[in-house]
Amino acid sequence: MRQASSLDVTDGAELRTYRTRLVAVPQRFALARRSVGAQLRLWGYDGLVDSAAMCVTELLANVHRHVSSHECGLTLQALPEGVRISVSDRSPALPVAEEEPDWHAERGRGLFLLSRTADRWGSERTPTGKEVWVLLLDPDAAPPGA
Repeated sequence: MRQASSLDVTDGAELRTYRTRLVAVPQRFALARRSVGAQLRLWGYDGLVDSAAMCVTELLANVHRHVSSHECGLTLQALPEGVRISVSDRSPALPVAEEEPDWHAERGRGLFLLSRTADRWGSERTPTGKEVWVLLLDPDAAPPGA
């Protein structure tokens, strides 16, 4: 993962955010997973590390396959109920998950797996392309209003 010059970590009472720019190439996915895991552990979301690693891998793999520049932004947001992970890129094309993928195909299972791992996921166009996000809920988080 070639890190770009911007790394922004905000740690306040209201919102904790980690942002970085990177180039999504398969040789660097492990480094991205380790960085995400370290940040989640720092925030106390140890139980979400494995799910986050799988989601980050799939999000970055989609950038690698579908965006010519492979450049993207990775953002983690700590929320009271869990963590939101998003990857933004310059392509306006929104991903479409198959209801049931072809298990014999070499590709096409990533978004299906992502939809089964994340509690919620979605995508939206941005002024510069799109953002694809997942929400992982922390099973140890206090219920709303507690």
